[in-house]
Amino acid sequence: MDGAWLRRMRWRRRGAWLWPAFVALIIVDALIGHLLPLAGQAETLVAAGLAALVLNLLAVLLLSRPLGAVLRRIRGDLPAIVARDYAGTAAILAVSAGLLVAGLVHRGTILQQQRTMRDAIVRAQAWIGDRAPAEFRRNLALVSTFTIQTGSIYRTCVPSDDRRRSFCVIVKTSLPLAQSVSFAGYEPNSVFAEGAS
Repeated sequence: MDGAWLRRMRWRRRGAWLWPAFVALIIVDALIGHLLPLAGQAETLVAAGLAALVLNLLAVLLLSRPLGAVLRRIRGDLPAIVARDYAGTAAILAVSAGLLVAGLVHRGTILQQQRTMRDAIVRAQAWIGDRAPAEFRRNLALVSTFTIQTGSIYRTCVPSDDRRRSFCVIVKTSLPLAQSVSFAGYEPNSVFAEGAS
């Protein structure tokens, strides 16, 4: 009787990795999602944690039983509960690996969009510094940029000395430098953004 109990405890200790790994990987996945978002420029830690929780739960619910059955066919000595536990742990590890790979792939896109926006701001500042009235040229460091089309079209404004008006330009980064900037009016980006929402 004691030998069977010890054998059972050994299997429990060897196979009980799913739920501790589940909790740890939700935290890891939340950090991955926050630091390397899958879409957009950023994701909050709470949103990334919620997404990680849902994805890991779905992985355990949908994949642990069939993967456990496959594992039992390969290793017939494993009890069903241990095989399912191993399979569930492998499934949530795969979710973490998938999130990391997708985040790293999307990171390049984010960096490219940031470089394009910086290029648009530099073009706008050069154009405004060359053509705008003096009251706007003095405030070139106070640019406000609104993204119209990510990666290609931006609206950049510089306020006047009294901050009542703005001098705005549209920058199309896909065009040659000499043709990429055009005057866009005196409404600040805050007004423009409200209309675009």
